[in-house]
Amino acid sequence: MGEKQRIVIAEDHTILREGLRALLSSDPDLEIVGEAEDGQEAIRCVEKLKPTLVLMDLSMPRMNGMDAIREIKKRSPETRILVLTVHKTDEYIVATLQAGADGYVLKDSTNAELKMAIKSALGGKFYISPGISAKVIEGYLENKRMPKAATPWDSLTARERGILKLIAEGYKNKEIADFLCISVKTVEKHRANLMQKLDLHSVSALTTLAIEKGLITK
Repeated sequence: MGEKQRIVIAEDHTILREGLRALLSSDPDLEIVGEAEDGQEAIRCVEKLKPTLVLMDLSMPRMNGMDAIREIKKRSPETRILVLTVHKTDEYIVATLQAGADGYVLKDSTNAELKMAIKSALGGKFYISPGISAKVIEGYLENKRMPKAATPWDSLTARERGILKLIAEGYKNKEIADFLCISVKTVEKHRANLMQKLDLHSVSALTTLAIEKGLITK
């Protein structure tokens, strides 16, 4: 490939990050330039390090991979993003593709397949694990061609979804404000908007929805 391709690994489990670093560092064409434990950190890494590709987990604390993909693609469209996840459900796969991912690899794939997926993504091609049904991809492409009915969930902004995730993870308004560098009053406003849009009026109801939508896992 000539010049080394710069890779950021976004994965909240230390042992998996170390394993991925060891595996990919053995490839002379690749250079691991950064690691992230959550979506926010992944966004900061991309802005600071300008990687060619981000290897992105979906289930991470504070900000998940899905929201991070959207934000990274907005700020750095040329950065390739390859999802590496345990999730095989149709909803996860379609939502990830819609967010802008350039490939989808399951964590039970072989090392050889992962390397092939990375080379494919770096080459500008889309890669998806063979274990994922072709019907899911066909459904995604069909949905792109058809107007989608709006739901209360669709009406949420990226910031509102991020705050919903933090609420569901048990963070208080002050902690959320500190983490996002906004005022407590702004958090309270977003929280009120969330509850109004979703017609949900308790933390437990918001948490249940966050789990259903894959923002957090239980």
